[in-house]
Amino acid sequence: MSRYYFDLHNGDGPLRDDHGVEISSRGGVVREVAKILLEVARDELPVCDRAIISVTVRDEQGQPISVSSLTFSNEWLDVK
Repeated sequence: MSRYYFDLHNGDGPLRDDHGVEISSRGGVVREVAKILLEVARDELPVCDRAIISVTVRDEQGQPISVSSLTFSNEWLDVK
């Protein structure tokens, strides 16, 4: 098991994870990232037409090892 830190970057600015999560595999890291992105998207997307949400994963030494992002764009087609 290793501890990973998940720093969030969204419209509110960066949020640094100081606690981390113990995870045993890279697959577990990807699942945690997906969970974070989906939770933030559920809270933020209903109130905006465009958003980019990203998560930077750091290892126990604080080194970035992965960046994942979710992009949302909505355009109304019936604009008069």
